[in-house]
Amino acid sequence: MRNRIFIALGTALIGLTAVLAQSLTNPPTMAPSKTTVPSPANVKVQLLTTNGQLSGPVEVPRVVKTDAEWRQQLTSEQYGIARGKGTERAFCGVFYDHKKPGHYECVCCQLPLFSADSKFDSGTGWPSFFKPIAPENVVTHTDISHGMVRSEILCARCDGHLGHVFNDGPRPTGLRYCLNSASLVFVERRQP
Repeated sequence: MRNRIFIALGTALIGLTAVLAQSLTNPPTMAPSKTTVPSPANVKVQLLTTNGQLSGPVEVPRVVKTDAEWRQQLTSEQYGIARGKGTERAFCGVFYDHKKPGHYECVCCQLPLFSADSKFDSGTGWPSFFKPIAPENVVTHTDISHGMVRSEILCARCDGHLGHVFNDGPRPTGLRYCLNSASLVFVERRQP
């Protein structure tokens, strides 16, 4: 009897391992994902010109800092979310109902990430966008934490945690980039 239990447990463990391996090698296709891995030193992104137009893609140095340097640069909340992959409480972030024209940048490296023009009220309590300012500026990775399989959004230049992307957004993309306000800095659009 004991041998049968061990065999059944072993078989179940092998099956679970196969399912997990399959989900890691074939992550959900909810969001566009980079197919090429940038060099450790540089990454191709699009930047904004002084008049707010996209420029690029251009190759820029990847931002890499020590844990101590990130802690010195960021508040404890920003560090816990952007570097520690945390999540702020719903309806508490400064940008969840923010409506000014402009764009949102990474709190860690100031890479432009999302335009206010693609922001929408998802009713979730987090800032939500249907597309990034440029597809090169964000990357997605499979996140299997908390017993779920989700697509985590990261800044392409510094790997700062931004939030997650889901496939329940509005047209034209059908995506909802659900972000943490603490991972963002807002830059108001200049009036001409």
